Amino acid sequence: MSETSVFKNRNLFIIFGVTLIAMMGVASITPAFPDIIRYFDISPQQVGGLIVAFTLPGIFLTPFTGILADRYGRKIVLVPSLFLFGLAGFACMFTKDFYWLLVLRFFQGIGASSLSSMNITLVGDLFEGKQRTAVMGYNASVLSIATASYPALGGVIAILGWQYIFALPILAIPLGLCVIRCLNNPEPKNKSNLRSYFGKVWKTINRKTVWGLLIINFIIFLILYGSYLTYFPLMLENRLGAESYQIGLMMSLMSITTAGVSSQLGRINQWLGLKKQLIFGSSAYLIATLIMMTAGDYAVVGLGVIIFGLGHGVIIPSIQNMMVGFAGISERAAFMSLNSMVLRGGQTFGPLMVGLFYALKGLEAAFLSGAILAGIMLVIIFLMVGTEDHKTRH
Repeated sequence: MSETSVFKNRNLFIIFGVTLIAMMGVASITPAFPDIIRYFDISPQQVGGLIVAFTLPGIFLTPFTGILADRYGRKIVLVPSLFLFGLAGFACMFTKDFYWLLVLRFFQGIGASSLSSMNITLVGDLFEGKQRTAVMGYNASVLSIATASYPALGGVIAILGWQYIFALPILAIPLGLCVIRCLNNPEPKNKSNLRSYFGKVWKTINRKTVWGLLIINFIIFLILYGSYLTYFPLMLENRLGAESYQIGLMMSLMSITTAGVSSQLGRINQWLGLKKQLIFGSSAYLIATLIMMTAGDYAVVGLGVIIFGLGHGVIIPSIQNMMVGFAGISERAAFMSLNSMVLRGGQTFGPLMVGLFYALKGLEAAFLSGAILAGIMLVIIFLMVGTEDHKTRH
C-alpha cells in the first residue's frame, strides 16, 4: 500500500479527531490570557495556573491509563476520557471564580491525560513502516493545524468574552460516540501476568536512546509551554500593544509552518537521518528563542515564530516515530503513556520554571531560559541518542 492510501482507512480520521481534541485544552485559551488576567485581577504567574491545573493530572494518571489500555483495550480508556474532557471543559464557561476555574481545569485535565498518548498508540497499532512514518507526519500536521486554528479561533471568540472559548470542549462528546461506533483497531491480547507485563515494559524503556528521547521531550515542552505559550502572548501585548486576535494570528503563523513541515516527514526522513532531525529541531528552538528575547517589531517576531515552527515541525513527529517503534502492541500504550507523562511534566513545570525567570528579570529572561534549554537539548542528543535500536524494531 502507498503512503497516501492510508486516507482510505476511516480509523485515521478518528485518530485525527483525538489529536484535535487533545490540543484544544491549552492552544485555544492562551490568546485570552490577558483578558483573563484583567477579569480576575490576577498576575501573569497566576494565569499560568490554568495550564498547570490542566496538565498536572497527566503526570500521575497517564501511566495508569496506558496500563489499562494495554490490559483491557483502547476504547475502555478513550471514550470516558473524551466525555470527561468535554463536560468539565464546557463547565468552565459558567464559573465566575478563578479558583473554581482551576478546579474544573483539573478535571478537564484528567480527561485529557490519556488523549495525547492514545492517538500515537493507535498510529502504532494500525500502521507500520513507511506508512507509519507518513501517518506520524500527517498527524503532526493535524496537531499543528489545531495549534494554528485554536489560537486564532480563541482570539476571535475572546472578543465576545473569554468565557466563550470554553464552549469548544463540548465537541469531545460526539467524538466519543464516534469512537464507540466506528473505531476498528486491533486490541492487545495481554494474557501474561502483571509481573511479566511490567518486565516487558521496563525492557522497552531501559535503553540509553529511549532515556535520551524522554529527556528531550520533557525539555521541548518546558520551552513550548513555558517560554512560548505562556509568555509569548504577554510579550506581544507589552511590546507591540497586540490585541487578542492579533496574538492568536501571530501564534498561528508558527503552527502553520509546523503543519507544512510535518506533512513532509516521509520526505524529510529520506533527506535527514533521525539524529540530524533532532539536531535541526533543537537548533531552531535555540535561534528562535534568542530572536524573541529582543524582538521589537512584527517582522522580527514573525521571523522567530517561523524558525520556531520549522524546528517544531521536524522534531515532534520524529520523536514520536522513533518512540512508537520501540514497543510492541502488548506494551505500546504503557510505553507511550510514559512518554506522554514526561510531556505533561514539561507542560506543567514549563510555566512554573520560566515564571521564575520572568519574576527575576522580566520577559527577556523568559525567552533566554528557552534558549538555554534548547542548548541542553543539543548536548543530550549528541550524548545519548542513537538510531540502531530503533531500526531493529522495523
